[in-house]
Amino acid sequence: MRIGELSQRTGVSRRSLRYYEDQGLLSSSRSGSGQRHYPEDAVQRVALIRQLFGAGMSSRVIATLLPCVDLPDDPTVAEETFEAMLRERNRIDADIAHLVETRAALDEVIKANTRHRERLSSEPRPG
Repeated sequence: MRIGELSQRTGVSRRSLRYYEDQGLLSSSRSGSGQRHYPEDAVQRVALIRQLFGAGMSSRVIATLLPCVDLPDDPTVAEETFEAMLRERNRIDADIAHLVETRAALDEVIKANTRHRERLSSEPRPG
């Protein structure tokens, strides 16, 4: 199928599909006139790529995970993919911890602002 059909079937823009290809996440063959042609399983591949992007993974990380899909019986690929997934999970855990700390700091600022607003509203106004 050509890029327009893949775009239509997946809901992914042509530009994004070209980006996926540039990043090594998706592949196509070329016609004599240079048009991209994708196999039928590209629809599922794009769905997986979108799911991984939706989980917050970068194209670099996704590129390290996809060989496990392409070569599921290769123990070396399985091990490399497992390690990449653990690194990604650790990164996400660190991001969550940082967000929790940031929220706690914001909560303190909100408390201080609430006290300040209460003082302002209870003080007599001049004039």
